[in-house]
Amino acid sequence: MSPKFAAPSTNEIQLSAIYSDDLEKALAGLSAADASWLKVNGFDGGIGACVSIANDEGHVARAFIGLGARNQTRVRFAAAAGAAKLLEGTYKLDAGLTGTALDEAAFGLLMSTYRFDRYKAVPAAKQSFAAPSGVDASRLEALVAGECLTRDLINTPASDMGPQELEAAARELAVFHGADCKVIQEEDLLDHNFPLIHTVGRASPRAPRLIDMTWGATGPSLTLVGKGVCFDTGGLNLKPGASMGLMKKDMGGAATVLGLAHMIMALKLDIKLRVLIPAVENSVDGSAFRPGDVLKSRKGMTVEINNTDAEGRLVLADALALADEGKPDHIISMATLTGAARVAVGPDLAPFYTTDDAMARALPQAASEVADPVWQMPFHDPYERMIEPQIADLDNAPAGGFAGSITAALFLRRFVSDTPYTHFDIYGWNPVAAPARPKGGAGQGARALLAALPEVLGL
Repeated sequence: MSPKFAAPSTNEIQLSAIYSDDLEKALAGLSAADASWLKVNGFDGGIGACVSIANDEGHVARAFIGLGARNQTRVRFAAAAGAAKLLEGTYKLDAGLTGTALDEAAFGLLMSTYRFDRYKAVPAAKQSFAAPSGVDASRLEALVAGECLTRDLINTPASDMGPQELEAAARELAVFHGADCKVIQEEDLLDHNFPLIHTVGRASPRAPRLIDMTWGATGPSLTLVGKGVCFDTGGLNLKPGASMGLMKKDMGGAATVLGLAHMIMALKLDIKLRVLIPAVENSVDGSAFRPGDVLKSRKGMTVEINNTDAEGRLVLADALALADEGKPDHIISMATLTGAARVAVGPDLAPFYTTDDAMARALPQAASEVADPVWQMPFHDPYERMIEPQIADLDNAPAGGFAGSITAALFLRRFVSDTPYTHFDIYGWNPVAAPARPKGGAGQGARALLAALPEVLGL
C-alpha cells in the first residue's frame, strides 16, 4: 500500500517548516515561551532540525522542522529530514510554504513514510501527514503511488521478480485502470518477429516475453518502452560477482515506466498511452547467444554481438521498432543501460537524450520544479561510426570504452524513424539513504516527464 494523506482530524498537530534564513522572523512571530523553547533546544532551521512543543497535558501541540538555507540545492526533500525525528502523531504542514516548495515538502513528507516490508517486519512510520492547504492532494497521492510501485518492483529480488512476475505486475496495473494488456512469449516471439527479445532470454528457464499495455482513446499518443531485464548475469560474458550483486534492478526501466503509467492513468490525462516492456532474464546455458554472433532485428538490421552483457539495447531495439510502427506522437524509453552514464553523472541524475526540441526545453524546467533532476546528453552524430562494425549493420558493444552511454543511445535511435524520441539511461537505485529516499530502488525522471508532457504533447 502506498502512503496516503491522513483524513482530516481535530487531532492534527501544526507543523511549521522554517528556512534558516527566516529563523529570526519566525521566532518573532511566536509567543515568548515558544521562542525561548526553540532557542534552548538549539533549533537553527538547518536541514534535519526538529523541535516539538508540548501542551499542558504533555502531548505534542506543535512541531518545527528546518529546511536549511532558502537557496540551498544540495538536499532534496529537506522537510523529510526533520520529519523523520517527529514524535508519533498526525501532522499538518502550515501555510508557511507555497507553490513548488510546498508541493516538494508535501511529497517528501508523504514519501518519508514509505517502507519495503515484503520480507522483513519493518517498523511503520510513527508519523502520518494530513494534506496541507494549497496542494492538490489527489495528484500528489498519484505521484507517490507511482513512485512506490517503481520502488517495490525494483526492491523485489529476482527470485520473486522474473519475467512472469513482471507481467503479473503489469496486468494488475492494467486491471486497476481498465487498460488492455497483451503478452507474447517464448517461441511466439519468433512467430511475431521479435528475434532479439527471444535470443537474449532463451537461455533462461523463465520464458522471455513482450508486455504490451494500452489505455486511453483520445488525445495525443505516447508510447513508453521500459527495459525489463529481470536479472542480468552478463550471459557468456559473465559479470564478476561484485557487478552481479545489484542486477535485480536491471528491470528498473520497466519499473519506472509502469510507475509513470500509473501516474498518467490515475490522473486521467487525455493521452492514448501504450507501454511496451521486453521482459527477459539474461542467463547462461547451452542455448545462450555468443560473442561474435550476428543477429537480425525486427527492423531488419543486423547486429554483431561483441559483448553478451550489452543485452538491454538488444531487447529494447525490437520493442522500439514495434513502437515506431505505431507512429505515436512521442516515444520514450527508460533503461538501466550503461555504467558509462553513472561515471558521467553519478547515481542521482537521470541523463536523457532527445530528438525533440520541445522535450529538450520542457524537461529540464519541469525537473527543477518537481525536484526530479535530469541532465541532457547529446545524440552526437559523429559517433555513429563507432556502432558500425565490419560484418553487420550495428555493433552492440563498440570497442574502446569511450562514450558508452552516447553510443548506446545512438544504437537505440537507429530503431526509431521520424517519431520524436527521448531515451533515459537511469540508475534506478539510491546507494545511500537520503531524506524521503531510502537506500534501494528509486524512480528517476518519471515525475519530471509527467510535468513536461503537457507542453511536449500539447495537452
